[in-house]
Amino acid sequence: MQEYRPSLRAMGQRGARAWRELLLLLGGLWMCGSGAQPTPPGPTRGPVPPLKFRLAGYPRKHNEGRIEVFYNEEWGTVCDDDFTLANAQVFCRQLGFAGATGWAHSAKYGKGVGRIWLDNVNCAGGEKSIRDCKHRGWGNSDCSHEEDAGVICKDERIPGFKDSNVIETEQSHVEEVRLRAVVSGTRRRLPVTEGIVEVRYKDGWAQICDDGWDSKNSRVICGMMGFPAEKKVNRNFYKRLKRAARTRGRSTRPGGRLASKSQPKQKRREDVGSRKRLFAERQQLNYRLHSVSCTGTEVHLSMCTFQFYRGNASAACSTGMPAVVSCVPGPLFATGGAQKKKQRQQQQGQPRIRLKGGAKAGEGRVEVLKNNEWGTICDDRWNLLSASVVCRELGFGSAKEALTGARMGQGTGPIHLNEVQCLGTEKSLWSCPFKNITQEDCKHTEDAAVRCNIPYMGYENLIRLAGGRTEFEGRVEVKRGSKWGTVCSDGWTTKEAMVACRQLGLGYSLHAVTETWYWDASNVTEMVLSGVKCEGHELSLSHCQHHGSSLNCRNTGTRFAAGVICSETASDLLLHAPLVQETAYIEDRPLHMLYCAAEENCLSSSARHANWPYGHRRLLRFSSQIHNNGRADFRPKAGRHSWVWHECHRHYHSMDIFTHYDILTPNGTKVAEGHKASFCLEDTECEEDVAKRYECANFGEQGITVGCWDLYRHDIDCQWIDITDVKPGNYILQVVINPNFEVAESDFTNNAMKCNCKYDGHRIWVHSCHIGDALSEEASKRFEQYPGQLNNQIS
Repeated sequence: MQEYRPSLRAMGQRGARAWRELLLLLGGLWMCGSGAQPTPPGPTRGPVPPLKFRLAGYPRKHNEGRIEVFYNEEWGTVCDDDFTLANAQVFCRQLGFAGATGWAHSAKYGKGVGRIWLDNVNCAGGEKSIRDCKHRGWGNSDCSHEEDAGVICKDERIPGFKDSNVIETEQSHVEEVRLRAVVSGTRRRLPVTEGIVEVRYKDGWAQICDDGWDSKNSRVICGMMGFPAEKKVNRNFYKRLKRAARTRGRSTRPGGRLASKSQPKQKRREDVGSRKRLFAERQQLNYRLHSVSCTGTEVHLSMCTFQFYRGNASAACSTGMPAVVSCVPGPLFATGGAQKKKQRQQQQGQPRIRLKGGAKAGEGRVEVLKNNEWGTICDDRWNLLSASVVCRELGFGSAKEALTGARMGQGTGPIHLNEVQCLGTEKSLWSCPFKNITQEDCKHTEDAAVRCNIPYMGYENLIRLAGGRTEFEGRVEVKRGSKWGTVCSDGWTTKEAMVACRQLGLGYSLHAVTETWYWDASNVTEMVLSGVKCEGHELSLSHCQHHGSSLNCRNTGTRFAAGVICSETASDLLLHAPLVQETAYIEDRPLHMLYCAAEENCLSSSARHANWPYGHRRLLRFSSQIHNNGRADFRPKAGRHSWVWHECHRHYHSMDIFTHYDILTPNGTKVAEGHKASFCLEDTECEEDVAKRYECANFGEQGITVGCWDLYRHDIDCQWIDITDVKPGNYILQVVINPNFEVAESDFTNNAMKCNCKYDGHRIWVHSCHIGDALSEEASKRFEQYPGQLNNQIS
């Protein structure tokens, strides 16, 4: 495209200057018309230089990173303001990828340097060049490098794409790193905890010279590989590898056999033993890096100082050998008796830190235990150093991401810490400097979260989805030995679907599908697994209970194979505990007013034998306020076409059972129960700036929006527990939301609420209400051993 401006050339120098100033004033509007961004007018008649693009930053794979643009002879970044997936599609295609799967904001891949070339980029998604998209103008930005945008491209190249955008110079950064096992006994065992450190170089892998290599370097590598700590390596053992590589040409003859039969048998046996212990190297060692120096707190090798071997590196590392690292796995990934013993030792005593709400292992909202109560951390000054201390303390590697803004859902209860500033060397987050929170400092919308590096276990290679309309849905197929097959849907629930989606790396389970006849069945495999029963926290379906090699399934047909619909986000319901405590009271309600309640099974079983319509039932009534603190709306499992109309109460039920209400003895025995059908899930109230989306009136859509709550007042039917048959004593009031796991949530452990209560036969005192997992183990034991009230003064 030629940028000829004959009318401007006809103008004098003064006119050209005025025209240039006018263009600057018009800002983003001057690019309209042809859709391309023109260069500033001037005397040049040459073609517009082609834009060049690259992915940069850390930690990342080859198809993701900070997007950088080469414009006006200078590399620069793109601001994340108004950035969308459509923008990422255009950038990825310019890089030669088939498209984009996501994008990242807030300098996820590290802060760039130099100019910020583009801001407020607005693409439709189908443009051939970023020049065709709207933006503020080249170099016109109000951003800092803390807002550098990144893209995640599909791992699929455009056929025939010429890498004209690739700058053919020596790379000055390290992207992909791996740990390659060389001891034959560990080559198939996962996770790989010991091996040679290798970095991606061109189409292969290269080694690092271990001259000057120390434990701090090893700590960084282990953290990247998902391990919390490093241990000393037996270097003498690995020196044989280098000697073997140097002498291979002299010690073998064509055909790969050992040298002549005149060689002593003892020597040949030693060689054979060495070959059993070490993999045969198929090519010379190819050194890429040397003089690596890390402080030990880096989250990626690219953040350390190092030097590249330039040109012909065949004589490199003459006084050293390939860098070898040995790592200590965390409790979740430990194998073998010694590791399990260490795991048991580590688990003695309750931890004071945990992750909540994450879809995968090693990710979630950070919660800490203080004064026997769990609470969250405010995200002020939250960074990768502090996040890495959390990750390593929990038995994972260093942090991939330090997330802010409640990206893993909002917590509840107190916010314990603010402005945590770890150095990265601390053993525990509690050793880091921090500020105690004040009422005005933070809200739960600022809860900090982490994504940690975890070891590669290969679980995702043992499961796949088939027949679905998108990559997030389909029939579940698992690999048993060398055979792929479907899973029996008998007993297939949200818990099993949660594990399947986690193993697939697709987030949370949106639906557990038990009939899959409507999905494509052209390549259906036979059934290979049945009786799957999971707790919900497992990393793989193989870790759940199942029937083993024998199948026991009522229906082995294709239509009854188990399936899933996964989602990257999920809802998270929890009850507002203080409101239950504030509104609880006893009512003796006449039987003639309870016919509808009896029809919906809201009374205890003894009510069937009562002298209707005479007499009464004693009811413990209270209000329930149910919040959605997750990242997706809570919707009933059944569509409105299958909602059940109840003539008596004149309303629809979208879920058979939405909550369970129970009265328990201190040892857990149930003495009274109630339940609430979700006859109306709606947004009663919402947080500021959140709009209501669900309303039951006029057969409207039902659900609870993120940031909203549904209020069931104490004076509506079934909002009670029938305690007519309960004797005076000390009890626990328990309320459980979504008790049958009908609808997927990011966290089911906070669905129960418990209160202490004292009933004297006439009055009831309800106190100490809290979410089920909000207290320490010690405080929970004290709660369950509640001795009762001596008077009505509750302290």
